[in-house]
Amino acid sequence: MTRGGGPPPGDGGGGIDSYGATILRIVLGIIYLGHAYLALFGAGPRATVAMQRSLGLPLPEVGAWYVILAHGVGGGLLILGLWTRWAALVNLPIMAGAFFLVHLREGFFMGPKGGYEFALLVLAATLAQVFLGSGALALRR
Repeated sequence: MTRGGGPPPGDGGGGIDSYGATILRIVLGIIYLGHAYLALFGAGPRATVAMQRSLGLPLPEVGAWYVILAHGVGGGLLILGLWTRWAALVNLPIMAGAFFLVHLREGFFMGPKGGYEFALLVLAATLAQVFLGSGALALRR
């Protein structure tokens, strides 16, 4: 609490700074939903498992469904602003794995073989969302 009795800046209490968390939350939700859609309907679960297997990721059958569910459900919850910290938290292992196990060896810049700049950005944004919370315009704070 501040001296005036209102919420401190940055806690999602409705101040202008809480809209930064809102923008981040909605954009992350859209990115995660897009990736879940691609894994479920674009490539399909079998191809997602095969891709994870080809990358040498552990337990690709579990990992593929974890990506689909965490990105899909978590992305939807982020957009709505429901259980925001939890929705971001369940996506952290995916983004950490994407960064450390897949893209780090490709170099920094995105190119034909990947690059880790986008994975790093989404990993950092997801971690920031865990700390920031829902922000403004959320169905639940």
